[in-house]
Amino acid sequence: MIEDEQAVRLATTQSLELGGFEVSAYAALEQALPHIHADYEGIVVSDVRLSGMSGLEGLEKISALDKDLPVILITGHGDVRMAVSAMRSGAYDFIEKPFSAERLSETCSRAQEKRRLVLENRQLRRTLARHPATPELIGQSAGIEKLRQFIRHIGPTQADVLIHGATGTGKEVVARQLHLASGRTGEFVAINCGALPESVFESEIFGHEAGAFTGAQKRRIGKLEYANGGTVFLDEIESMPLALQVKLLRVLQERKLERLGGNALIDLDCRIIAATKADLLALAAQNQFREDLYFRLAIVQLALPRLQDRREDIPLLLAHFVQLSAQRFARPVPAWTPAHIQVWQQKDWPGNVRELRNFADQLVLGLVDPVGSEPDGSSPLPANTAPDSLPRQLELMEISLISEALQKHQFQVAAAAEALGIPKKTLYDKLKKYQIAL
Repeated sequence: MIEDEQAVRLATTQSLELGGFEVSAYAALEQALPHIHADYEGIVVSDVRLSGMSGLEGLEKISALDKDLPVILITGHGDVRMAVSAMRSGAYDFIEKPFSAERLSETCSRAQEKRRLVLENRQLRRTLARHPATPELIGQSAGIEKLRQFIRHIGPTQADVLIHGATGTGKEVVARQLHLASGRTGEFVAINCGALPESVFESEIFGHEAGAFTGAQKRRIGKLEYANGGTVFLDEIESMPLALQVKLLRVLQERKLERLGGNALIDLDCRIIAATKADLLALAAQNQFREDLYFRLAIVQLALPRLQDRREDIPLLLAHFVQLSAQRFARPVPAWTPAHIQVWQQKDWPGNVRELRNFADQLVLGLVDPVGSEPDGSSPLPANTAPDSLPRQLELMEISLISEALQKHQFQVAAAAEALGIPKKTLYDKLKKYQIAL
């Protein structure tokens, strides 16, 4: 916080501290700037009229360091032109004296939350750059935001996790995100328990020594041992043979394993993330799943939402998948209308996100006609849609570019507007016109 009048500086500092902020107060921007950098976790509140460098000059220098660092400007001499100039220069907000403590505290809280999200996104992008194979969590619904919070909170704890979710809800995506958040340097090893024949299950998971059985000519390292220092993802764990569930339970309890045909105990440092679409407790009641293994896995549980429970994410998911499909198949991005989006948002999508991704492939390959008919095969859209007219094609291109820019910049309107080369207000008008949800 920068304010050259000592009494005002002291009063504002005390007010913000009562609001829960940790405040570093300075009489001049020249004193404050050395403490501000691109990864600075806080925000800046500055008076405009200062004895040295002005708040507007400071805003310019801070924006050069980090254009996403929120700067709130305060003045007792403000006018409309100054406010407009400050906002165009990138100020987060502009407050005119006299102001209430509540107004300043509320504005600072919003700015701080924005800063937190920006830094989290940057960290995620840096991490994803180191692990490009990790898929993203796409969506802005309450369910997906809750999921992101879970990953941030539980990911670094190293706790084993049991994920519940219907087919296609993204259980492996979440498992990979948890591995990413854990900071583990070992491998992420995915095992589909339902795809392994029971005859080779034990050898695949736990490994075997040479001569352990006919055909075992040399030692084999199992999946659990291979994932030492990393994460093992056991999908469809309800399909694991009961006899091997006992052995897995022992591994979870002791963090040691024995290879098939061996006697030595091998120390194991890997996180277990199991996933199921079944009710494991109901299966345990039918003696089809071990109850003790269920309770050992179920210490930390997570339920994934179905696509029908987060329909507002469908346009974002579809835009993302269509872009990937267009790149993969070297085909142009197909056009569709807001009316089509409304229809697709009302579909049940029993296959969830996986089904939507397959649908995106069909769109790109021309196997589904989004312009001539509805995706469910019903009657075509009204003629006044005119999807093949030049104005409509331009609108569709504009929608596609806007959606791509928003996604690229984590739905920060200011950054997307800058990338598109249009004023922020113009972008907001277009979002309203095309019914694009943030």
